Amino acid sequence: MLNNEALKNITILDVSTMIAAPWASTHLADFGARVIKAEHPIHGDSSRNYGKKKDGKGIFWKTLNRNKEYITLNLSKNEGQNIFKKLLPEVDVVIENFRPGTLERWNLGWDEIKKINPSIVLLRTTGFGQEGPYAKRAGFGTVAEGMSGFSSVNGYADTPPTLPGFALADGVAGIYGALSIMIALNERNLNDENKGQVIDISLYEPLMRLLEPHIVAYDQLGEVASRVGNGSISVAPRNAYKTKDKKWVALSGATQTIAENVFKIIDRPELIEDEKFSTNESRVRNVKELDEIIGSWISKRDMDVVVAEFDKAGAVIGPMYDVEQLFDDRHYKFRESFVEIEDDDFEQMRVANVSAKFSKTPGNVKHLAKSKGYDNTKIYKDLLGYSEEELLELEKLNII
Repeated sequence: MLNNEALKNITILDVSTMIAAPWASTHLADFGARVIKAEHPIHGDSSRNYGKKKDGKGIFWKTLNRNKEYITLNLSKNEGQNIFKKLLPEVDVVIENFRPGTLERWNLGWDEIKKINPSIVLLRTTGFGQEGPYAKRAGFGTVAEGMSGFSSVNGYADTPPTLPGFALADGVAGIYGALSIMIALNERNLNDENKGQVIDISLYEPLMRLLEPHIVAYDQLGEVASRVGNGSISVAPRNAYKTKDKKWVALSGATQTIAENVFKIIDRPELIEDEKFSTNESRVRNVKELDEIIGSWISKRDMDVVVAEFDKAGAVIGPMYDVEQLFDDRHYKFRESFVEIEDDDFEQMRVANVSAKFSKTPGNVKHLAKSKGYDNTKIYKDLLGYSEEELLELEKLNII
């Protein structure tokens, strides 16, 4: 029997805003963790208005913060801080992304948190980390993508460094945040004192991990990586090629066998023994000529023919989809890569499904993000025991 609540024993209080830190708790909510998302009662989370809108409401917000419970809480006010402290014994994890020192200024820093609940794990996500010369700087994913080194290797040699067209640094930091929480919870459960710890994640360091080939090449060889467009400094062939019907395919010959299969497909088996193309190192050195040979063959055939021929021969190639094409792919439909969910604001929405497929405890999307303070009564009245009169007074004071 399948169980969609693998993390049902974990409760998270998420007081973070925007993208990276909230995304971390969403990954865990997808697998059953109870996530209580707290927003400022007046301003709410800025990501509610991030990106494209429909009927005046943000659409990315809906999936970014799905599967959570939604309360309002003003942490800058004394009463709001008291409520925060009352919530601490009820949770396993707190997630925040204020500038370093902000929680401490509100008397809600780690020393205070662990005094109330020593077993809590605190995830702190900031642009540059909690300490260091840049710690006090404001940081968004855009800056992290630049300062991590990513943009310096993204794009073509004759174009400026290129930023991604989506929240890459935030997304990677969110995944690392979710992973780090699970590591910390596991360690807590293993230690005799059952004590939690602080996790300090910056936006730039997780992205650096993806650049490790370039980092070690500089460290050991003194090489500064350059932009190579759709090519690669490590393997050849590897590029994007235009087909006869003006579509694009992505090809990777990352192993010797695959590269040799490519040569056979394009009716050039003699290239297998050609000293310019016989090894990966020689192919990388002569990549321009190699791309012209492969590109010429592909340009004379429609995309479906190219993909079919490569698949038949055991080579690695795939169409370069736009977003519309994602929804039409039969394989993605089979795997339910997208799931359709009923929504209070938009009736129906198709969103990316939970990525990892678990055989026994699969995650699922139970609901999309709700309105601000949607679960105030459930959390404050049912969990903390506030009366209706007390809640009304807190609302009047803009505490909740």
